[in-house]
Amino acid sequence: MKSIVVFCGSSEGANAVYASNGYQLGATFAMRNIQLVYGGAKIGIMGKVAEGTLNNGGKVIGVIPEFLKLKEVFHEGLTKLIVTQNMQERKLKMHDLSDGIIMLPGGFGTLEEFFEMLTWSQLGLHQYPIGILNTNGFYDPLLTMMKQMVFEGFVKNDHLNTILVDTNIEDLLEKMEQYNPLPTPKWIKKEQL
Repeated sequence: MKSIVVFCGSSEGANAVYASNGYQLGATFAMRNIQLVYGGAKIGIMGKVAEGTLNNGGKVIGVIPEFLKLKEVFHEGLTKLIVTQNMQERKLKMHDLSDGIIMLPGGFGTLEEFFEMLTWSQLGLHQYPIGILNTNGFYDPLLTMMKQMVFEGFVKNDHLNTILVDTNIEDLLEKMEQYNPLPTPKWIKKEQL
């Protein structure tokens, strides 16, 4: 993996470990020569991941919609900043620039971005490894809910098992490097979305 998109909070959260782990993920990207692709903000965990990457000599591409750039929340020190017309274009651009996906703690927007990428994988629109860095057990309730979806017959266990989860950054990246995707269904094309 040469470029990973990270979805995470624009707030730092109630526990300092979330921001600290975000910074460490960015530093690890820099050490592994992995380019960070993210939402372009200077605030929250988003800003910490970018700083961790930049402060350790890594490359960072931010992708931000015009209306958020106007609110001056964007990071001015990035390797590259791409401005999109809207949120949907933003997600597509982040997807196109990456070959892996990681979710850190965050709110509704983080979940929305993650689940859209997960749905695209389920539909066969990409075969990227999808990871959750489950800092402090933050996503334990969500993982339980996803298991319930399998139990109730709404999600196939094979699709649930494509989500790679770990509490350790290096271990998660190793799982992502070793990832073997499901066979791609041929019945839908990216242009149809």
